[in-house]
Amino acid sequence: MPAQLPESVVVVTGASSGIGRATALAFAREGAAVVVAARRPEPLERLVEECRALGASALAVPTDVTDERAVRDLARRPLETFGRLDVWVNNAAVGALGDFEAMPPDVFRRVIDVDFFGYVHGARAAIAQFRAQGRGVIVNVASVLGKVAMPYYTPYVAAKFAVVGFSESLREELLGTGIDVVTIMPAAMDTPFFEHSANYTGRRLKPPRPVYDPESVAETIVAAASRPRRERFVGGAGRAFHVLHLLAPGLYERAARLLTDYDHFEDVPAAPTPGAVLTPMAEGTGVRGGWRASRSHRGRRAALGVALVVPALLAWRATRRAA
Repeated sequence: MPAQLPESVVVVTGASSGIGRATALAFAREGAAVVVAARRPEPLERLVEECRALGASALAVPTDVTDERAVRDLARRPLETFGRLDVWVNNAAVGALGDFEAMPPDVFRRVIDVDFFGYVHGARAAIAQFRAQGRGVIVNVASVLGKVAMPYYTPYVAAKFAVVGFSESLREELLGTGIDVVTIMPAAMDTPFFEHSANYTGRRLKPPRPVYDPESVAETIVAAASRPRRERFVGGAGRAFHVLHLLAPGLYERAARLLTDYDHFEDVPAAPTPGAVLTPMAEGTGVRGGWRASRSHRGRRAALGVALVVPALLAWRATRRAA
């Protein structure tokens, strides 16, 4: 069983912005001690100040999750400072979009290293302590793209599919040990992720609608730390895509291509860029990316219709014409 949240010590990787930052603040509001990690030290220090202002203990540990030794050092810091480790949130991730042939090999490999092997390093470091104390929770933040694919995302999709499979296999190995493994699969979130992503599409990126609040992912992660469940989708679009893929994979593939071409880019040219994949970017250190104007449920339902129903119908029509 996991510890009570006010008594817990939590490590969150990828905490300098977006979901990771929201998650650290959510745990701090619950009274947990948080250890936050990312490549950029300055936003981590500001995050620590925010967590302490909420009455929580907090510690910043700048870490590149692709460095296994650095991740082992990160796992020692909560033990040295707070005497325990209860929850490990693997969240550090980078994105890259573009035609597979246009993707530079070093960018492709770096996405895999961060988004998959970073989680492997984190799980290995956390499990060593969890086995010693007989309990613990690993939360792996994957993506709906760990269940269904979208075009132009080959390295990111490969890594997230790997995270989902890795989590399931690890969960089976750890049955009966008191160690839980939870996989979180968010849909498109209003974070700086798209601003930070490598882009080789030739057009400026934007998240495909509907776009959800990152705080909803943070709330799901905090709930999972108290009541672990195998897998959790966050965002109705992700569940809908998964169901469509299960029922009609060919139709889903056509819909995914249409949705991406129709709603994932702005009509503005963009020069090729590695974004934050190879080196951190100075900008974009908040929770949100500024893509959502409001939390309107009516707007969310309308966007879901645009994102799912319209491309699915177009794909169905194209299939019928071909037949």
